[in-house]
Amino acid sequence: MRLGRRGAADMTEGPIWQHLIQFAVPMMIGMIFQQLYNTVDTIIVGQFVGKAALAAVGSTGPIINTLVGFAVGLASGGTVVISQSYGAHDYPALGKAVHTAVALTLILSVVLTVLGAAIVTPLLNMMGTPEDVFAEAHTYLTIYFSGMLGLLVYNMGSGILRAVGDSTRPLYFLIFSAVVNTVLDLLFVVAFDMGVAGVAWATLIAQALSGVLVLWVLTRDHAPYGIRWRELRLDKNMFKRICALGLPSGIQQALTSFSNVFVQASVNAFGSACMAGWSAYNKLDVFLTVPIQSISLASTTMVGQNVGAKKLDRVKSGVRTAQVMGISVTMLLAVVMVVFAPQLLRMFSTESDVLEYGVYFVRFISPFYALMCFTNSYAGALRGMGWSQSTMYICLFSFVVFRQIYLQAGRLFGSPLPWVTLAYPVGWLMAAVLLGIWFHRALRRFEKQMQEANA
Repeated sequence: MRLGRRGAADMTEGPIWQHLIQFAVPMMIGMIFQQLYNTVDTIIVGQFVGKAALAAVGSTGPIINTLVGFAVGLASGGTVVISQSYGAHDYPALGKAVHTAVALTLILSVVLTVLGAAIVTPLLNMMGTPEDVFAEAHTYLTIYFSGMLGLLVYNMGSGILRAVGDSTRPLYFLIFSAVVNTVLDLLFVVAFDMGVAGVAWATLIAQALSGVLVLWVLTRDHAPYGIRWRELRLDKNMFKRICALGLPSGIQQALTSFSNVFVQASVNAFGSACMAGWSAYNKLDVFLTVPIQSISLASTTMVGQNVGAKKLDRVKSGVRTAQVMGISVTMLLAVVMVVFAPQLLRMFSTESDVLEYGVYFVRFISPFYALMCFTNSYAGALRGMGWSQSTMYICLFSFVVFRQIYLQAGRLFGSPLPWVTLAYPVGWLMAAVLLGIWFHRALRRFEKQMQEANA
């Protein structure tokens, strides 16, 4: 395995499973710390403020992810271009891609900060947010969106490092900022009694610090992927390439998250206790999906580099290996979560009605997580191969169109809670089937192109 500066890995050689583990484990740990932002917020408001505050913080996820998902998806286009340039050792293109990605992120941060402030009230009304939750949810979202710059800069910078195989330094930044967030949460909520506003400000400050750290190391790094501020500009060709690959993913993630607003609205109809139980379940859910996401991102980088190096056999083996790893780890964690659901949920609330709903959601949905492993692995591989647009269409159909049809069908017989709860698994199933078919079709097309080029 060849290494670049500070642990950047060349994944076109060496054992695939070793590459995936070495890349995914630091990222997995990093994602856990990243999830601690909102999870710690949820624990503290649930224990020290109350059920309505827990529902307020937890129910804002679909709104936040609508904007953040768009930005992160667009940035993934930069990650693919950077990983392909790095795999092909095209360092002039690598430098242009990095500086275009940075400039685009700074512009996007300003746009989404303004847009975020404008959509808070309309989307809370659209979700049918109960009166006892509305004011605190509004406060949390307003403060959160004012800190978009730090969040997007961190994700952009860590994406650059991951594209060249370095998932270690982003982990260090996350550990630091997660600790800061936890300390500030306790200080603002417990000591200063700031309530929901306290956890929002703690998150904003911690995310800003992580953004500063990633910019600092990329500025000081003299590798081909380092930032040279005098070269910061939107290169026309690179901008087109990044948008062609990242815009479909950004639109997909934004629309998927926006469609979850309607799932949240269905949950909101059952009252604040159900909202709080759903919020608590979702905080456990994000930890269960960490292995899926980290292994999928690792395989995206591996696929991108090997497509650049024209090694399709390693692409096939890498996706299969990623699926076996993801399913094994995820289902083991799912069993643990099902068995210890009551104990785990008490971290967020001790109120009996909240716990009853939370345990129900955990035990109902957990068996379906294997479907998500297939969905994420195929989607990540297709993006690494450059098929972002097709991936977007499939995911939009599965997670937006099909899921909304499913929810509307439930209205015919009163949208009972089990029907609403299945809204996510049915989307995962549809996406897994369609993405799997398209992945194998894309492989055959690449193989044909290589044969024609060598003829």
